[in-house]
Amino acid sequence: MAYDDGFPRTEAVRSVTARVLGSSGTELTAVYVPAEGDGDLQLAETVGGAGVPSGLPARCALSGDSPIATAFRTGRTLWLGPAEGAANAPMGVLPLGGDAQRLGCLVVVDKATDAFGPDRRSLLELHAEQVAAGLEALAVRVVGRPQAPRAGRLGPGLDTLRGGAFTLGLSTGRIDADAQVLELFGIAPEEFDGRVETLLARTAPDDVPALMAIVEPGRLPSPGQQLSFRIRRHNGELRWLSLRCRVPAAADGTPERVLGVVADAAYLRPSADEVAIVRRLSAALAGATTIREVSRVVVEALRAPLAAGRVAVAELEADRFVVTVLDPPEPGAWPEEWRSEWRSEWPDAARHRLPTLEAALRAGHVALWPPGAALEPGLAGIGPGGLAVLPLPADGRMVGVCLVGWEQEHRFGPEERSLLTATAGLAGQALVRAHALDAGHELTTMLQRSLLPRKLPKLPGGVAAARYLPATVGLEVGGDWYDVIPLSDGHVALVIGDVEGHSAGAATIMGQMRTAIRAYAVEGHPPDVVVAHTNRLLVGMETDLFATCCYVDLDMEEGIAWFVRAGHLPPLLRHPDGSTEEMAIAGGPPLGVVADGEFPLTEVGLAPGTVLALFTDGLAESAHLPLEHGLRRVREVFGAADPGDAGRVADDLLGSAKHRHDDVAVLVLRYDGMRVRPTRARWAVWRLPDAVMHARRFTARTLRSWQVTEEMDVALLVVSELVTNAIAHTQGEVLLDLTLAADRLRIAVNDASPRAPVKPVSVDWESTGGRGLLLVEAMSVAWGSVPLSGGKQVWSEIGLQPGERIARGGAGGPAEG
Repeated sequence: MAYDDGFPRTEAVRSVTARVLGSSGTELTAVYVPAEGDGDLQLAETVGGAGVPSGLPARCALSGDSPIATAFRTGRTLWLGPAEGAANAPMGVLPLGGDAQRLGCLVVVDKATDAFGPDRRSLLELHAEQVAAGLEALAVRVVGRPQAPRAGRLGPGLDTLRGGAFTLGLSTGRIDADAQVLELFGIAPEEFDGRVETLLARTAPDDVPALMAIVEPGRLPSPGQQLSFRIRRHNGELRWLSLRCRVPAAADGTPERVLGVVADAAYLRPSADEVAIVRRLSAALAGATTIREVSRVVVEALRAPLAAGRVAVAELEADRFVVTVLDPPEPGAWPEEWRSEWRSEWPDAARHRLPTLEAALRAGHVALWPPGAALEPGLAGIGPGGLAVLPLPADGRMVGVCLVGWEQEHRFGPEERSLLTATAGLAGQALVRAHALDAGHELTTMLQRSLLPRKLPKLPGGVAAARYLPATVGLEVGGDWYDVIPLSDGHVALVIGDVEGHSAGAATIMGQMRTAIRAYAVEGHPPDVVVAHTNRLLVGMETDLFATCCYVDLDMEEGIAWFVRAGHLPPLLRHPDGSTEEMAIAGGPPLGVVADGEFPLTEVGLAPGTVLALFTDGLAESAHLPLEHGLRRVREVFGAADPGDAGRVADDLLGSAKHRHDDVAVLVLRYDGMRVRPTRARWAVWRLPDAVMHARRFTARTLRSWQVTEEMDVALLVVSELVTNAIAHTQGEVLLDLTLAADRLRIAVNDASPRAPVKPVSVDWESTGGRGLLLVEAMSVAWGSVPLSGGKQVWSEIGLQPGERIARGGAGGPAEG
């Protein structure tokens, strides 16, 4: 494998390398990097070695079996004694870089036989990680992109690798730091008192919490974690340092001490442009109150300045990455694995399915992947020209991750690293703050969401979709509600309303209004009566709150709708030709204002393909948007939406309400019309001794005309039991309704008693009664009872065989009696 160098050596290599490698504390330290041209490993520089017989070769073949080549190929650290290949002295060979990119090897030699004890090995491994990070930064600075440094490319940039080691006793707080650490902090060795507080006093106040999260007792940093922080020297200089540490445990498993390596991180010092970007980002994040808003601010702050092609922000929830913002938002711009449930929710993925992100979270620092890097399918294609992974830290833990991808080949400069690191810290803290606000907001909206329908019913001849969003300004719950109520005879009621105010009281009134309207509607009252009854109920509650409401009774068979409006905004109608209109619906006063208010009916015919939209005023009006302008904008969005998808129409309407001062509820119905209309027949049961016989004969004639023969006996048995119960236990008129729709036959008996039938818990088989409802239940696909105005209806549905069909020529027996 050949390498193209193209970067000349410098005369400062030896002096700079001496400062860098001398900080390891061993008697001989050497760095091997890939050689120019042939791919062997070449000795770049050595430090020390007086009186130490090392026998280190100038070059090592990558295919050879030397310890240096073996460590480079395998990525495993080797600790060798003289009998294991070391030249008369203990030796350590530590690979530099990870599996994705090997940068070289660090070789340390010490003549003391016990030189490489457990603590010394841990410190040297940390030192190797620092050297690797610096070599990678040097390659970026010189070449403009991440790649393994070459023997000809080591220059003054190696000064960034300068560092030292320390040991901190967790029980005592005493720290043993070498001269290099003290020099970095600007403390003379004779002035150091051995207390960790002395070093923390030099740390920038904003970075102290993150540093304390690592050095305080009981906190275990992740393996390989790096922390970048700032210190202020005596002369006022602000310096970037980086820390890597490990925490060995005592025999009982408790943390015992901290072993750490501190190095200069001057390459993290921000430029003037980066400072301005960070300041703007900080100001924007201060006004972000939700997780989505925080994510959008981060995307806006990074994509344009970095000329990135894709930016994604994901929050870490338990063991999953939950995406909060994607830019661009089009599904085709992201991996296939991200597109599940795309329309309803943002995608998420388990941590173990994205090992690259999981490793970045453990490391705790920005990870950069060059063009063409081999990544898992969940990340493939996000950054074909380069990918940056930013873990988002807060309160000593990782709360999320940000992905930045480029389409064209991208060079990662040191200034970019500084910007990404600063952005990650600000975004992490903002996410935690927004999460707390979101949690409070979720608690306040939980009451309202529990009072709204969990799901909408499936409708014959149409599709309904609803959306509700709470206000983003303030945490008080509102009183918006919606409902879809299936009624008898192929009718459906659509309801939307808004209780005045934002409080728990408003939500309580909302729940009572929705329950009352549903009860009055199911009883069979006309639309104007339903609204009038609800109005009187609210007036009788003696509350200071009032409510607006729009009620629609739609005949799904005929396409005729009756509208009643009580102080609410008029609905919008989208005709099959794409034109829209604001419906001229006669209106009455809001509910709860006048006890004897009048609520006129307005009848409108709907053609198949018509879309109806009901919404609350939060969609069209705000403190900065007059109602007239808001209605015009909502109508424009409604007209441009795809009528074939009711859910998408509702989503598009909500898209115009990002910053909400009020709750928003939207209810959309696409009316398709019924391809096969149900066939009905009705019989008024005569109260005669042989009433059940006449009801059975009517049922038999009707079913024969409908060509329903195989389930004839079952239907006659159900009719017998339901009619017998009505005749025996009620007074007044009894009606028998038969409805044939699709694959079911519905049998319903109406009577004048409001008392619902009670199925016996147990039956004495010697008794003559009590078995009727058990037989109905056994014969039916479903059965039940619903209240009606002045009585009730008991119904049963019987499944039909696939061969039974409705006769085209017969409409069934006519109503008799």
